Amino acid sequence: METPDAKLVAWVRQAAPYIHAFRGKTFVIAFGGEVLADGDGRQRAQALIHDIALLDSMGIRLVLVHGARPQIDAEMHGRGLKPRFHKGLRVTDADALECVKRAMGVTRIEIEALLSQGLPNTPLAGGFLRVTGGNFITARPVGVVDGVDFQYTGAVRKVIAEEIQADLDQENVVLVTPIGASPSGEIFNLAWEDVAEAVAVAVEADKLIFLSDAPGLVDKKGALIDALTAEEAEAMVKRRVKQAPEVERVLPRALRACHAGVGRVHFLDRKADGAMLMEFFTRDGIGTVMTRAPLAVLRQATNEDVAGVLAVIAPLEADGTLVRRGRELIEMEIRNFSVVEHDGLIVGCAALYQYSKDKAAELACLAVVPEFRRAGYGDQLRRHIEARAKKLKLKRLFVLTTRTAHWFVERGFVECGVEDLP
Repeated sequence: METPDAKLVAWVRQAAPYIHAFRGKTFVIAFGGEVLADGDGRQRAQALIHDIALLDSMGIRLVLVHGARPQIDAEMHGRGLKPRFHKGLRVTDADALECVKRAMGVTRIEIEALLSQGLPNTPLAGGFLRVTGGNFITARPVGVVDGVDFQYTGAVRKVIAEEIQADLDQENVVLVTPIGASPSGEIFNLAWEDVAEAVAVAVEADKLIFLSDAPGLVDKKGALIDALTAEEAEAMVKRRVKQAPEVERVLPRALRACHAGVGRVHFLDRKADGAMLMEFFTRDGIGTVMTRAPLAVLRQATNEDVAGVLAVIAPLEADGTLVRRGRELIEMEIRNFSVVEHDGLIVGCAALYQYSKDKAAELACLAVVPEFRRAGYGDQLRRHIEARAKKLKLKRLFVLTTRTAHWFVERGFVECGVEDLP
């Protein structure tokens, strides 16, 4: 039986390639004030901060962008003022601006206090997060839209990226509050979603993470989408596929950030404990990731893929599904292999061994790691090998198997005898 300790060891080993890959990368993590305002907000906020501390300890450069919408609403209600919105954007008059400044200041102080904890038996024990901030955002007024004067509601004019980069170079965690000043000294209330987009683009972030009110994007049937391209997301928007309210609000920003060069945009549920750890350090993740290009790439293997191929086929060699192949043999025959690369990791492979004299070839070593067997990569590899065989003008493609004959028969192969082989 697999013990809890064995599962922990397996998880750490699975996470190791991601830890190496993310060291020195820049993540922008954006979240609304709901993180602190939920019923058990303090506990959830502490869990989020613990995860942020873990990411920082792994050498990831972090920029945090926070909002304070519920805190501003509460401040306004306390003063007898009624919040006004137009198309999801707050209308900020002079009275509302005073509430914004107070709520933003309190929220920022609370986040800084959480980041400064050093409690025993937590990821912050024995560590210290240096939190910095500054006048990184220059703002301009939104102005009048649809006849509505937004007054002190602003839009991002410029992000002073070099100052943020300088803080990150000193291993600081940069905390950005969505308030900006104009060159004339006027203060403007900014949407945290817009600030997150602008900052991620300006610092050329490797990841932009939106923590919102849903596990991620869903299709028209309501099923969670684990990965999609920006083009696919735009098609969903055109078809008006309904999303959770906060996801609807951040999606246009995510698309613009993706097109502007941000490497990955992640949509995660702010209420899911450890969401970022499970998304970043497991193969299948738990939320939705958006990329400019498809996350999975099927290509011909190179010498650099030998270790990845060996890792994929080793479990199937151990249980007798595949014939054992040593590293030396794989290195010699790597050009026969095609691989599926998912987010930088080899998760599947297959090989084509050609018998030119007989115009035949063997489809060999078809394998996909268990976590991705439902993603259709096995069929993609099979079709790819079949296409390679046709391109070589081969007449027959055969498989040698004692365990998976039914899988190939279901896909058009027929059983034959040894005498029919080359």
